[in-house]
Amino acid sequence: MTVTGRSQAAPRRPDANAFRSALSRFATGVVVVTGLTGADARPVGLTVNSFTSVSLDPPLVSFCAGRTSRTWPVLRDSERICVNILGARQEATSRALARSGPDKFAGVPWSHSPSGQPVLDGSIAWLECSVEAEHPAGDHHIVVARAHLLATADGDGPLLYHRSTYGRFVPTPTPAPPT
Repeated sequence: MTVTGRSQAAPRRPDANAFRSALSRFATGVVVVTGLTGADARPVGLTVNSFTSVSLDPPLVSFCAGRTSRTWPVLRDSERICVNILGARQEATSRALARSGPDKFAGVPWSHSPSGQPVLDGSIAWLECSVEAEHPAGDHHIVVARAHLLATADGDGPLLYHRSTYGRFVPTPTPAPPT
């Protein structure tokens, strides 16, 4: 079977590995959801690649957090969280905050948003949000969050994730219109 000149595997039912393999062919951006925890206001965060806009009015976004995540329950209870959209040079930050462990922020530079949430240095945009809703969905939670504050930065393009590999967006130059 061919589609636009490319060979295609025979159709099959989606077991976990086949499903993951198929979805890995969809390039996504990478965000880190951050917040503060404990009396000492320690930063916590988790890397997410299932992030999307939901609504302009009101300003809503969504992301998915794994049901087994130990970080999401901590963030869920925060009054505010910060969604950091990572730039192309932030692969190490993404990897650091994707791992398990108590001190994921070791060596990760950040500053405070106006209300004190962790904004990761080098992020190309951030949104300070409150959780509006959470919906169970298989082995994940779908989280809907309302943006209250945001900021953007010029320069770096987005960090992308495709087929279990990090990459960057390289724009194709737009040809000049004919004269």
